[in-house]
Formats: sequence, structure tokens, C-alpha cells
Amino acid sequence: MILCITHSQDFYNIDIFFEYLTSQNIPYFRLNSDRLNHLQKISIHENSFELTDESGETIHSDTIKGVWHRKAWRISAPEELDEDYERIFLNEYGSLRYNLMTALEHIPWINPYENEKKVDGNKIFQLKVAQRNNLTIPKTIFSNDEEKITTFFYQYCQGKAIAKLHGVTAKTMSGENMISTTVIEEESLEHLSDIAYCPMIFQPYIDKEYELRIVYVDGDFFTGKINNSENADWRVAREGYFWEAYELPDAVKANLTSMMHEMGLYIGAIDMIKGKDGAYYFLEVNPQGEWGMLQKELGFPIAERIADNLIKRINFHE
Repeated sequence: MILCITHSQDFYNIDIFFEYLTSQNIPYFRLNSDRLNHLQKISIHENSFELTDESGETIHSDTIKGVWHRKAWRISAPEELDEDYERIFLNEYGSLRYNLMTALEHIPWINPYENEKKVDGNKIFQLKVAQRNNLTIPKTIFSNDEEKITTFFYQYCQGKAIAKLHGVTAKTMSGENMISTTVIEEESLEHLSDIAYCPMIFQPYIDKEYELRIVYVDGDFFTGKINNSENADWRVAREGYFWEAYELPDAVKANLTSMMHEMGLYIGAIDMIKGKDGAYYFLEVNPQGEWGMLQKELGFPIAERIADNLIKRINFHE
């Protein structure tokens, strides 16, 4: 039995994953993270747990042999709950969810939960590990200090920088984090006074040939190139852009593989820029980033390879 932790609005990627498991005669259980609340019955003991979902289907932890941590959304609180009690509700169900996940840490995960949480929650850590593994990264400052940001701009950015949130502002229908990257020019600096209320990441603007979304699955690479050289972020581009299959240089693959090994990740969606200067710039890795568009538009068998990797590790574990 493979447990898939996702959310109630997830589709396409997860459907392909389940279809492939069915073709391999492997049972699965879908756990919607946002519905892990009063709508499900959950009991956790020292060495096991039991969960019954909204449909009445029950799963015992002893039957779970592997976990795909596909996506996790915020737990939904009931509308009728008193506003003063909502924080307690979310805190306690959050603790219940965390205890449930860590009860399974001894079996194969994609990705190991604690590794993924550290990587996903620390962009500066990502850049440090990438640089340690011989990848090119942009100069970066994550700050709430207007003076330090202004100094950084004049020292490194040659009149143009980008600013982005470390976290997220919204999600797409498929659960993808939407982080719109903003271009900062000299005249924008006068509007930095509110930065104390919202720290942001700043980097020099990179003149790019194109952007790359690289899906890494334990040493395999599925890379899409998008012909977006004008916008700061391909995710806000709407029309006139398309994906093409792309072959990364062997040296970049080797460095990315080394980086992912150090991070302890089996899969991840990596964003890079091919600069007009010929360099490949590492921007970030989202351990459970979006890749459905690459499977759909380029025919990459990403869902199948994720399943194969987990199945192989389950068999080895047993």
C-alpha cells in the first residue's frame, strides 16, 4: 500500500500516478491534507495509527509501505467554528497531522519529510548548498533593512534587480505556489520604506536567453525550456509562450545530482536561467513543485518514474 499525501483540489498529476499504480497492481490510499480534520476519524498510538476518511475507507499504518508527499495544503477549519477557537483547532489538527506523518518516518518517502521541510523552508540554505556543489547562483540578500538593500542594489545589480517573497501569496488550481517576481529599478528604491513589514529576497536581474523547469527524479532529468526572455517569471506569462524539451549539459546534471543528494531529496522541480552570458544560474528547488505541464505538453513520463522510484525503494526496504 502506498500512501499519497495531497489535497482535495489535486488532479491530473496524481491521477496519472494512481493509474500507473493500478496498472502495476499496487494499492494506494489518497490522504487529502486539507481535509485531515473533523471530517476524518484519526487515532494515533505509540507505534501505529488508524484513519477513516470521509468515504468510510479505513487505513492502518501497518499496511503502508511507502509515502509520496505530493502536496500539503492548510487544514480547513469548519465555517461554524467560533473565531476564537479556530487557532486552537488548526494548531491541534496540525500537531495531529505532524504526529501521523512522523509515525511513518521508518519507511521510504518521496521525499523524506524532514529533509523536504528544511529545503522548502530555506531558500538561502538552497543557494548555499547549490554553490557548494559548483552551481552558479546569483548574488542574494534576504532582508528587511532598506539601507542594506539599497547598498546591495548599487553594489551588485547594475541598475536592475528582482525582488520576490520567500513564501507564497497564492496557489494555482493544481496547488502550485505562485510567487510573482518583481523587477526593481533605481526609481523603485524610494518605495522600500515598507520593507520592514515584509522582508523580501533581492537578486541582480539576469539577462536571460530562456528559463528552465527541471524535474529531477533520483538521477533522471526531465527538462522543459520556455521561451520567456521578457518577463521576470514564466509563471505570470499567459500567451505566446510554449515548452520545449531541453537537454542539460552533463556538468550541470552532475552538479544538480550532487546538490540533491546533499539535500536528501529524491525528487524536486528546479528553476534555472540560461543567461545571455552563457551561464546556467540556479534559482531554487521546490521539492514538490509543479510538473504536470511538462508531462502533458512534452510527454515526459514523470508520474511513472516517481512511482517506479518509490516501488524500487519499497522492495529494497523489505
